[in-house]
Amino acid sequence: MPNIEAKKQVVKETEQRLKDAKLVIFTDYRGLTVAEMTDLRNRLRVPGVTYKVVTNTMTEFALQNTGYGELIPLIEGPNAVVFSNEDPVGPAKTVFEFIAKYKKLEVKVGILEGQMVGADKIKALADLPPREVLVAKVLGTMQAPITSFVYVLNANLSGLARVLDQIREQKQAS
Repeated sequence: MPNIEAKKQVVKETEQRLKDAKLVIFTDYRGLTVAEMTDLRNRLRVPGVTYKVVTNTMTEFALQNTGYGELIPLIEGPNAVVFSNEDPVGPAKTVFEFIAKYKKLEVKVGILEGQMVGADKIKALADLPPREVLVAKVLGTMQAPITSFVYVLNANLSGLARVLDQIREQKQAS
């Protein structure tokens, strides 16, 4: 009986992870050595990211209970799952950098912000610039009009100051 309770707990935890995650990536880890798997786990060891090997039966129950039943046929075989609660881009980048290095891990399918996505969409997500770069670009774009406006205002004030100075000089000369 305790075994059934433990399995129910695993299903509940997986359900909660699926609900909380901004990005979920299902991977096939066949062919990875223990050292390579440890390397991947270490790379994914950042706040808000979990990399977990899960059994298909427990995962299928969790997927069914959270409304992602259509994923079940796509996750056959051994699965290790990336759950990211905060940044969807960073873990995707990490997974594809790992794939480029070892050429053994395979991305099966994923869930991005509640939507099922294929491996190609996760790859496109991984190709995005880091969050900091995107924020800097947005801020730069927002600052440009403000900076131009300040220059225009400054030019008008400078022009006014020059005209007033010339009037003062003319009055002193006469």
